[in-house]
Amino acid sequence: MRGTRGYLAPEWISGAAITPKADVYSFGMMLLELVSGRRNSEHLDHEDSAFFFPSWPATQVTEGIDVVKLLDRRLIGNANLEEISRVRKVACWCIQFDEFQRPSMSQVVQILEGVLDVSLPPIPRNYI
Repeated sequence: MRGTRGYLAPEWISGAAITPKADVYSFGMMLLELVSGRRNSEHLDHEDSAFFFPSWPATQVTEGIDVVKLLDRRLIGNANLEEISRVRKVACWCIQFDEFQRPSMSQVVQILEGVLDVSLPPIPRNYI
């Protein structure tokens, strides 16, 4: 198996056929790290010892938690909140467990550029 732990799409681990959507998953994980300022492998100060990074932002996005609360603290809230909201949503679409629910990279680029709208993503089923 090749790849970096924490960025590997579920299909890598399950042994299923690998498609370009595996890269979309990895890109989504990187986007979440950029916005939150946290590494996906980092253990956070949560009381739940079963904390899993992808479920944290996905749950926050779908529950409508204020964008600023998920933003890297070092930015001190100094960010375009509309862009951050768009990045969080597209990142959560990218990390969907089912690769068929993930957007293509060209769609991701169009969403990030503001050309395409992005809807509220579901919480990935295997992260609940």
